[in-house]
Amino acid sequence: MSQAFLSTVFNEAIATTLKLALPTLLVSMGVGLLVSVIQAVTQIQEQTLTFIPKAFAVGVTLVLMGPWMLGSLLQFTIDLYAKIPLMTGN
Repeated sequence: MSQAFLSTVFNEAIATTLKLALPTLLVSMGVGLLVSVIQAVTQIQEQTLTFIPKAFAVGVTLVLMGPWMLGSLLQFTIDLYAKIPLMTGN
């Protein structure tokens, strides 16, 4: 098992992780920003006000993007299992 092979597997794992996390992080950040602007305009400074909209938005995102996320994760896992014979170095 060479260093280049390990580097490739590691890079694929990091890219897959970022690809799967990005939709929920972007939605959470967008909703948080929107609620913060609304709080600033209305001068309501309640810290817990952002939790419910963020949780709802992330839940909807996971429901909508879940099949794509699962497919991406399954494809990465299948590719990783296919590379197991290459890890022995024979």
